Amino acid sequence: MTEYVVRVGTAEGTVLEQRHRALTEDALRRDLEAKGFAVFRIREHRGPFRLPFFGRRERLGSLQFLIFNQQLATLLKAGMPILQSLELLQRSQSGAYFREVLTRILEDVRSGVSLSDAFSAQGGVFPKLYCATVLAGERAGELVSVLTRYIHHQQMLEAVWRKVKSALTYPVVLLSLSTALIVLLVTYVIPRFAAFYTGFSAQLPLPTKIVLGVSDFTQHNILYILCGLVVAYLLSRRWFRTDAGMIAIDRAKLKIPFIGRILHLFALSQFVRSLGTLLSGGTPLVNSLEIASGTVTNRAIGAPLTRVAPRVREGQALWTSLEATGLFPELSIAMVQVGEATGALEGMLINVSQFYDESIEVQLARVVTLIEPAVLVIMGGVVSMLLLSVYYPMFTLMQKVQ
Repeated sequence: MTEYVVRVGTAEGTVLEQRHRALTEDALRRDLEAKGFAVFRIREHRGPFRLPFFGRRERLGSLQFLIFNQQLATLLKAGMPILQSLELLQRSQSGAYFREVLTRILEDVRSGVSLSDAFSAQGGVFPKLYCATVLAGERAGELVSVLTRYIHHQQMLEAVWRKVKSALTYPVVLLSLSTALIVLLVTYVIPRFAAFYTGFSAQLPLPTKIVLGVSDFTQHNILYILCGLVVAYLLSRRWFRTDAGMIAIDRAKLKIPFIGRILHLFALSQFVRSLGTLLSGGTPLVNSLEIASGTVTNRAIGAPLTRVAPRVREGQALWTSLEATGLFPELSIAMVQVGEATGALEGMLINVSQFYDESIEVQLARVVTLIEPAVLVIMGGVVSMLLLSVYYPMFTLMQKVQ
């Protein structure tokens, strides 16, 4: 449902401005007129004003969402009605944003809207996969079992994502500290030596001249450099929010050595696991493919996957449609082909997702083994060259003095 701000007149002649929630503007107008109000104006509620670039969008945390689903499944399994379960969970939420979202869902459910439609009406707060899973559970009358499968699906993805982040934490911290050290040398340490060298007429080596030139330029143009970085950040941030920008950055991520392969496998794992969860919940294959392709976070991989559903709708086999994307390894295509031929597609898709998870773990182990010494060698070499270019002329001058 959408929230509207309406200006109405009562039978006593009083003009009021109120907020109401309805499926459409016309439905709200008919409802208010049926209650005896004179409707003057209806406009959609846009929320508080936010500055461009700096407006922060509220998000639902993955851990918070997982705990909510676990609690909801437990309450429903214990026999508590949906409405009472939502009321209990809404009161127990510590976060103001999620509590507000659950309040709107409660209002929709009380007015007769189904639970899946109430989740879908929240403007993208809940994943499409989740809304489709709830819808399948409602239609099949097995909401608890469907929620349990979705919880398992979410737990597996969270586990894989935590492994990816933990493997990259140390290299990122090391790279950040090395960059900070280089900035400190260029902006503070080297200028002190530049004043010392200018007092001598000795010829400086080329590396020292380059380092001193960069340091002098940085010191005298630091404000322009900072302003340029800020402008570049704001413009790039705005471009990255467009469809073309997001696809471009996702393609660039896939080309990163070692890391790109892991992100590729993670995106395929998202798609296959989502597809298996939807099919096991009773969602038709074509609808499951449409929804599962939308759950892939990497748009460079998600775009080819959106073409799988039309091919299957036209009568092609699932495995040939997946093979036409060129994204899946031959082994996983063969496993899907066997599952489709034997009627055990849901279980085979779960096996394929587990195969991807195991491949991700192997790739992560290789990345951890290779990336840490590589970063140490590269950044150590850069810092050593800076220090050598600064101290080498000093040794030369000392020898001449002697």
